[in-house]
Amino acid sequence: MAEEKQTTEVAEATEVTEVTVETPKQDPQEFLKNFNWEKYEEGIERVDDSKLEEFEKLVGENFVDTADEEVVTGVVTHLTDREAIIDINAKSEGVISLNEFRYNPGLKVGDKVEVLIDIREDKSGQLVLSHRKARTIMAWDRVNAAHDKEEVVTGFVKCRTKGGMIVDVFGIEAFLPGSQIDVKPIRDYDQYVGKNMEFKVVKINHEFKNVVVSHKALIEADIEEQKKEIISQLEKGQVLEGIVKNITSYGVFIDLGGVDGLVHITDLSWSRINHPNEVVELDQKLNVVILDFDDNKSRIQLGLKQLEKHPWDALGDEIKIGDKVKGKVVVIADYGAFLEVAEGVEGLIHVSEMSWSTHLRSAQDFVKVGDELEAVVLTLDREDRKMSLGIKQLSPDPWTDITTKYPVGSKHKGIVRNFTNFGVFVELEEGIDGLIYISDLSWTKKIKHPSEFVAVGDTLEVEVLELDVEGRKLSLGHKQTTDNPWDKYEKEFAVGTVHKASISDIVDKGAIIEFNEDITAFVPQRHMEKEDGKKITKGEEAEFKIIEFNKEFKRVVASHTAIFKEEEERNVKAAKKKAAVSADESKPTLGDANEQLQALKDKMEADKKKK
Repeated sequence: MAEEKQTTEVAEATEVTEVTVETPKQDPQEFLKNFNWEKYEEGIERVDDSKLEEFEKLVGENFVDTADEEVVTGVVTHLTDREAIIDINAKSEGVISLNEFRYNPGLKVGDKVEVLIDIREDKSGQLVLSHRKARTIMAWDRVNAAHDKEEVVTGFVKCRTKGGMIVDVFGIEAFLPGSQIDVKPIRDYDQYVGKNMEFKVVKINHEFKNVVVSHKALIEADIEEQKKEIISQLEKGQVLEGIVKNITSYGVFIDLGGVDGLVHITDLSWSRINHPNEVVELDQKLNVVILDFDDNKSRIQLGLKQLEKHPWDALGDEIKIGDKVKGKVVVIADYGAFLEVAEGVEGLIHVSEMSWSTHLRSAQDFVKVGDELEAVVLTLDREDRKMSLGIKQLSPDPWTDITTKYPVGSKHKGIVRNFTNFGVFVELEEGIDGLIYISDLSWTKKIKHPSEFVAVGDTLEVEVLELDVEGRKLSLGHKQTTDNPWDKYEKEFAVGTVHKASISDIVDKGAIIEFNEDITAFVPQRHMEKEDGKKITKGEEAEFKIIEFNKEFKRVVASHTAIFKEEEERNVKAAKKKAAVSADESKPTLGDANEQLQALKDKMEADKKKK
């Protein structure tokens, strides 16, 4: 059929040409078949050059050289469920799979398409064509031209990929970023798969053969003029209708018809909210008021709550200082909690107003977010829209009859609530706290930090030492609840008394001995020497003499050397005394001297008489 068609067309063309040039009518194929090329090459028979040129022209117009791999234009002559039959004016028609036309689902008979001759003859003698290869060959020229001229191209969205879509443009797979699909954020990419869309080529990487297209650029160009017109009409205080375009943790973006504005989370509601989605939802239509904008009107600040009257203005005049109000805890800080007594109206309950106790505590110890409480209005400032509340005022002040319940000298039991470096805070009852100084914890133990003696939550017996009603201060003592053992030790370990003990520890300047759990003594190095000249070692038991006892400072000093030194001193004294006695006995007396003198006198007088 194709050959007969071609023969007829060529014959008709030949007849028309022959009339023009006045040459005999002859079929070109028959002419070629019967032409004697050997005679022509040998110059035996010559052919008119004009006839040859005309013939070559007719062949070139009506026949395609299937050996030449050039891109040619064919016409769709027939469509099946799977294939398209394409006529390219060759010996036979070609076949192309419809898969190569996925980008063009509207393909129909009579459409012109570009094809490349893939196989001249397959096993069945059929001409095989490729539309995809032809598009690829021509694609880069077309893409580059579209990019340079900023032309709009049509592409087929093939599939979704990470971060965007894959688009078929002229047979090239181009990338469409998700941010370039539309001016508004896209949540469902799949809705675009399998559709033809218009794009603008925005970037070409020749090295990596990458093409990036944008549909957003076309939309932006259309709305730019609309945007300028809207911006020029914007005024502060103007109420506009918009659509919720995007919701973030800090606010909501509103589309005002090509112009975006931000409603900050604090401008959504007079009440406290944790997230904007508590108030609005995506694609919701709502009215907003323009609060402010920059000089270029590129940043527009919107408000939603401003469309309603401020809750403080609507607060009833019947609320006054001293009234009881109910509300819900909406925010908690270390210094207090905010109680919402009406929508958009909050009052602060300071931590000092949560309990009668003067002991410093955190607000989290008393309340938590969501608690419904009753409180008393302490201060009210309608102009500054401030209110302070208290909950401790709902119970009687425990300090009212403090002197009756906790007089000085009375003993009680309390719970350890907190430590400081200088003491322990003990709670006698809710609102009544007292301080035990570290020096009042024990009579005998030397405590560096209260945690060495007690733990939080322990129950202690205490005695009221001092009471300051105006200052709401209680001074407590724990050691005062027991007898002072140093009163007994003052006699038992008096200076000069001797006790037997062993060295428990050796220190730099001496040693430590323990008489019992409560009392220890220090032995200086010079007092550790034994009678033989050696020093007492750790663990060695010996007798010690108390040489110093200080009850106030709980200081006891003992000596081992003093024991035998004292004995030596006694012996020395005794020897000295004995020697003195012996000396006295051997000395001449005055009487003896007088007798001798009298005898000498008598002798001298007798001698005189003889003369």
